Amino acid sequence: MEAFLISTGVVALGEMGDKTQLLALLLAARFRKPIPIILGILVATLVNHALAGLVGDWIAKALGPDWLRWVIGLSFLAMAGWMLIPDKLDDEAEGSNHKFGVFGTTVLAFFLAEMGDKTQIATVALAARYTDLLAVVGGSTLGMMLANVPVVLLGDGLAKRISMPIVHGVAALIFAVLGVLTLFNVGRLF
Repeated sequence: MEAFLISTGVVALGEMGDKTQLLALLLAARFRKPIPIILGILVATLVNHALAGLVGDWIAKALGPDWLRWVIGLSFLAMAGWMLIPDKLDDEAEGSNHKFGVFGTTVLAFFLAEMGDKTQIATVALAARYTDLLAVVGGSTLGMMLANVPVVLLGDGLAKRISMPIVHGVAALIFAVLGVLTLFNVGRLF
């Protein structure tokens, strides 16, 4: 349960103001069909984060416990710094082709936009940190949905009311704490 809850919270906070959240807003404004957009986000996130989780699981098995602790701890600290850098929507994601319909366009655009993104890298690190791959992938997917579904449903009005610097600061703090606890080999407190 711990891996699921941590993954959900970290990814939900990490997704706030992220380029894929901006993409969700763009898709909602362009297509005005929330159900296929939400389902497309879900499918793209499940596939993307499952692959990221498998990479994290492989890293955990390939490295010894001492190396793994350092790699994960430093990764969390790097994520803390990265969280303080605001994302912008990539031009290629914005110009997505509509020949796949709303659902297909959303799946393709989200999958590509999530490649190498903060939340994908966080999922790799979380899967390396925790042994429960399904809990990490399920939690990270739920975190993505918690951050993106309101954007699709409520759109622009919601984005204007949330302070992104505060959300990014809280997410950076969480990643920094996870990194320090991991580096100092503190037991699974979270």
